[in-house]
Amino acid sequence: MDQDYFSIDSIFAGNQKIQCVFKQDLPNLGHLGGGSERDIAALSKIQIPLWLAYVLIYSDWADFNIPTAFGPRVRNALKAEARSVRLAGLVGAGGLWYGFGKTITDILAEEQANEISGVLITTFRARLVEVIDQAQHFAALGPVGAGGSNGDTAQAFREGLDTTERELFALAQESAKRTKKWYEESDRPRR
Repeated sequence: MDQDYFSIDSIFAGNQKIQCVFKQDLPNLGHLGGGSERDIAALSKIQIPLWLAYVLIYSDWADFNIPTAFGPRVRNALKAEARSVRLAGLVGAGGLWYGFGKTITDILAEEQANEISGVLITTFRARLVEVIDQAQHFAALGPVGAGGSNGDTAQAFREGLDTTERELFALAQESAKRTKKWYEESDRPRR
């Protein structure tokens, strides 16, 4: 694949925004909110692109609220059954839930960062087996496609994959296809 998996573009794909609460009045920066206001008043809540929020937070001009994609409701759903959560729909265009979560942990204090990091790791581990299993299953089917009673559940899971999971799915599927091809073309006698 031609994509650089660790590039800043992949983390900020989709121009993710977070809600910032400003600690003080900021003159002549009203344009950050996208409106016609000249200034930003203290305690204003504005959705700011993540790349810009870094500057505002580290300059101690603003705080931010943890995005709903990592809030208690989503964490509870992930604890109950990680495979049933559609990660792709939680962070908008691009579906980079893991990348967005990593970026959020970089901004948070250590305790909160560790909690979200734990959610990311636990979720990834819980879903990875299913991602690889489905990739190998579909590679074995070839161009025929899926069927059976679990087809709808499997399809719903695949549709909810985060971009990182989709890339792993494609790699595992290609690997299974190549392994099958190698095995079939091999001159070794079969038992």
